[in-house]
Amino acid sequence: MPESTTAETFLGFDYGAKYIGVAVGSRHSRQAEPLTTLRGSAKNPDWVGVSKLIAQWRPDALIVGLPLNMNGSGNPMTRAARQFGEHLKDRYNLPVHMVDERLSTLAARDILNEAGVPMRRHKKRLDQVAAQTILQTFLNELPGGPP
Repeated sequence: MPESTTAETFLGFDYGAKYIGVAVGSRHSRQAEPLTTLRGSAKNPDWVGVSKLIAQWRPDALIVGLPLNMNGSGNPMTRAARQFGEHLKDRYNLPVHMVDERLSTLAARDILNEAGVPMRRHKKRLDQVAAQTILQTFLNELPGGPP
């Protein structure tokens, strides 16, 4: 469960080897919304794009999905996502919370299917909807309810 925080606005990230999905949400609404998908490699994320989003949304904290195996063990992407979170923290001087993202991509596919999004368009939205599910998990676990 996330620790108590007074943050109001959050950006959520689904970090991947080629793409980074981004979502936005707030403590007030307790809702996460898909925002965009940034291109970039695991070794060179789109820092210009991330900086623009942080300047635009002015989040109080950042949420990064932590890819784990189904048994809870780490994998190569686990380490890369942790490093991405550390870089976010160092670059933007904001709190970074890591959230278990197991099954987030599957949940994102289900959301897109239920919304009637054609399969050929899933790739464009999948990462940002995965970021939405990661951020929604975080928002659901915040202590207290809406005002």
